[in-house]
Amino acid sequence: MTKPAPQNESQKRGDKDPPRRRVPTWLFGSSMVLVPIVMLTLAFNLPTQETLEGDEKTSSTVFNSRRASDYLLKICRIGPRPSGSAGMAEQQKLITKHFTDLGADVRYQPFDVAHPLTGSPVRMTNIVVSWNPEAKERVVLCCHYDTRPFPDRDFYNPRGKFVGANDGASGVALFMELGHRMKQLKPTFGVDFIFFDGEELVYRKGDKYFWGSEYFAKQYRDNPPPYKYHYGILVDMIGDRRLTIFMERNSLRLAPNLTRSVFEAAKKVRVREFIPRAKHEVRDDHLALNEIARIPCCDLIDFDYKYWHTTRDVPSQCSGGSLMKVAKVLMEWLENVPQPIRP
Repeated sequence: MTKPAPQNESQKRGDKDPPRRRVPTWLFGSSMVLVPIVMLTLAFNLPTQETLEGDEKTSSTVFNSRRASDYLLKICRIGPRPSGSAGMAEQQKLITKHFTDLGADVRYQPFDVAHPLTGSPVRMTNIVVSWNPEAKERVVLCCHYDTRPFPDRDFYNPRGKFVGANDGASGVALFMELGHRMKQLKPTFGVDFIFFDGEELVYRKGDKYFWGSEYFAKQYRDNPPPYKYHYGILVDMIGDRRLTIFMERNSLRLAPNLTRSVFEAAKKVRVREFIPRAKHEVRDDHLALNEIARIPCCDLIDFDYKYWHTTRDVPSQCSGGSLMKVAKVLMEWLENVPQPIRP
């Protein structure tokens, strides 16, 4: 039996600290200006030549961190990308063209859910990008690509503009750049990139999370495809310029061998930002894969990101170098995936 859907932000992410003080949304009338003009400029506008702080100045022969930075900037310049929005539709076109041009097989998993405020249908679409689609034994790398409708943890402007540079765009940018390397890699199994929609179409307490991953997991369980996923790795908020990724507690509980194998890969390629110690317990898209689809899946997440769900989650808080470090670990792992325990 799967766990019930989380009912609030603390349950969703497993954050054991009390949430930041929230300013009631009814205070934000047209006559009340709480944000200085300088802060509004920073939060609402992305400079056309903005660079990511901490980015490397030269590209790697393995993973081009500058190009990954450019992808992240391009995604954020679309603006907010909640499920069913015009921004999401533009991002879907960007992702489709990018991976089609790279020679991957791109397919869609559309479904509708009721909007949490109006009840009207919202079209959501998971995007599945397959490399070596003929392989019957596969692994999945996944992320969510929607953004939260509003930066609800922002003390000054919880109904402001949220572009989700780290929380949303970082995983997409990572996979876009990794796509350039897939035909040179020699992965143990076939590989799918999956972009989950509807991770957090959340407007108020009690709204449901994880629509896309749950739909994907149920389809995999109820309509088995002609291939098998042996493992999954979820990436979430992996662009922080001060990157620290600990072992997530639910990942250790549900997929311990997989989780340890990823951190062993990090040790092998000397990525010290992967810290082989348990810290946060996070409710995220990996739960549906583990509990519904029975695909062992771990969550790679930097949950010490202080700009989470605020207007300051912008590209300048992210680093192409951080994306490169995560990519190094994933590429090492893909070429040395541990053999699954077979019945």
